[in-house]
Amino acid sequence: MSDETETIQQEVRPISGIGTKVFGKWDASEVICRDPGLAPYVNLTTVGVPHSGGRHANAWFGKAKLSVVERYINKLMRSGKYTGKKQGAMKAFEEALDTMHERSGDNPLQLFVDALCYAAPMEEITRIKFGAVSQPKAVDASPSRRLDIALRNLAAGAAAGTKKSKRTLTQCIVNEITKASSGDVTSFAVAKKEEVERIAASAR
Repeated sequence: MSDETETIQQEVRPISGIGTKVFGKWDASEVICRDPGLAPYVNLTTVGVPHSGGRHANAWFGKAKLSVVERYINKLMRSGKYTGKKQGAMKAFEEALDTMHERSGDNPLQLFVDALCYAAPMEEITRIKFGAVSQPKAVDASPSRRLDIALRNLAAGAAAGTKKSKRTLTQCIVNEITKASSGDVTSFAVAKKEEVERIAASAR
């Protein structure tokens, strides 16, 4: 009887890593976000395929419940020849993660999160009107907006790399994330962040 009880308990035991493995390969539980401001908003929880069907679209700050992997894939479809092709964008990103792992031997999700940290601007500018005169003023960017901008610029840099080039989307994603994860200014996202912060510093 005791043997049957042990067998039942083993069958009921939860599967190791469910909800933490992206594409069923990469364990998100070991990834560290070195930016304390972004850490609460970087969500890597993925169950199965990163496709929620927009169920969080109308919720207040619902995108915080969305995996950053899915958000990045959605950003890849914003414009150009990848518009609306989620399966293609998802496959390209999965292949990019595999390629990054082959090159570095590290968890590619860690490189992705590092790239987000380096690409997220701390400051931005807004225009304040005094009578008829409009002046730029530096403002601190909220963590949620910082993550939005980082995702958008990383995706835009990868998509722009395929224009007038024979490189595939996968190759451009690998190139952009690898550069951004080390803070290289030749990365489109890091260059945009430096530009925005430089303008904000002059508008203080």
